[in-house]
Amino acid sequence: MFSALTRQPDDALLALIGLYRQDQRPGKVDLGVGVYRDEEGRTPVFRAVKVAERILLDSQDSKSYLGLEGDTLYLDRLWRLVGGGAGARLSAAGVQTPGGSGALRLAADLALRGGARRIWVGMPSWPNHAGIFAAAGLEVATYPFFDSASQTVLFDRMIAALDGAGAGDVALLHGSCHNPTGAPLSADQWAAIAETLEKRGVLPLIDLAYQGFGRGLDEDAAGLRHLVAAVPESLVAVSSSKSFGLYRERTGAIFAVAAAPAAADLARSNLMALARTSYSMPPDHGAAVVRTILGDEALTRDWIDELDGMRARIQGLRRILAAGLRGVAPALQAIETQEGMFSLLPLSEAEVLRLRSEHAIYMPTSGRVNIAGLKTAEAESVVAKFAALR
Repeated sequence: MFSALTRQPDDALLALIGLYRQDQRPGKVDLGVGVYRDEEGRTPVFRAVKVAERILLDSQDSKSYLGLEGDTLYLDRLWRLVGGGAGARLSAAGVQTPGGSGALRLAADLALRGGARRIWVGMPSWPNHAGIFAAAGLEVATYPFFDSASQTVLFDRMIAALDGAGAGDVALLHGSCHNPTGAPLSADQWAAIAETLEKRGVLPLIDLAYQGFGRGLDEDAAGLRHLVAAVPESLVAVSSSKSFGLYRERTGAIFAVAAAPAAADLARSNLMALARTSYSMPPDHGAAVVRTILGDEALTRDWIDELDGMRARIQGLRRILAAGLRGVAPALQAIETQEGMFSLLPLSEAEVLRLRSEHAIYMPTSGRVNIAGLKTAEAESVVAKFAALR
């Protein structure tokens, strides 16, 4: 049986990681892997996470199953963080998942079970979005979102495409800190999206993976909160990987949000049934850590302080890059006003490969750069190398 299988292509990002590790040149720079790094090049464990883990070590008295729904305190506290005041006025039925990717897959499975056949994905997007939805059986349609050359959101074209979506379709939206572009949406744009989706009968699926890395915890959820309050039903996929530094703990949740509690509960029962036939029970440790932090005022404050410091460091790196690239291409000044870990540079595949071969600068051939992975000294060097291409 195995010999009848067709070899699948290697994941492009994982292949890039391998090439970077094999490169023996001093001063090599990794702009590919989507993790936050500090000035020492480390992906640190949050102070509050360390304390929460010690608390769990001393107090946890069982490793028994959680149940299909997962950690209900984690879900309640996470939704309060995400939904804010708007969330309190709505019914949100949550199910804990193995990371944000698990949340997206459950959302796709639920949408398909509910009668959806097509999902609209803005381009460019995180490469695995299309793969997850297609694997679930949804047709993936695309709408234009961002132009790399001008570094602008193609909002009119986005709305025009979504205005052509059919009732019962699903529309994927990035809650904040768009991956891979970093391009933000204004409050007015979020309002226009909500109006269009409500009018067309399209179900929003909001992917919130970077809350706190853009402008702040509440600011990064503002568009999402407006949208879920404006439409009758929505799905919100949340990842705790970046905001809590729990990459390897695979901690996430999917929330079905509705005005009517009965509708949300119905969605949750189906999400739990889908989970049962997929991975059965969610992993516990990461959710227990988040629940512990959000349930303790001092730990929450310390977590927010450290997250604020990470965001400030990324914003400082953006200012350095924008200033240095101003003379290379005026449009790249937009890097300073973009948000989160990523930006998408207008580089050809040949230019990306030149940076790799001549200067040991590694990034995907799409031109996406992980600004949050840079050291300050590296940022100035990278600017010089980019300028040399032009």
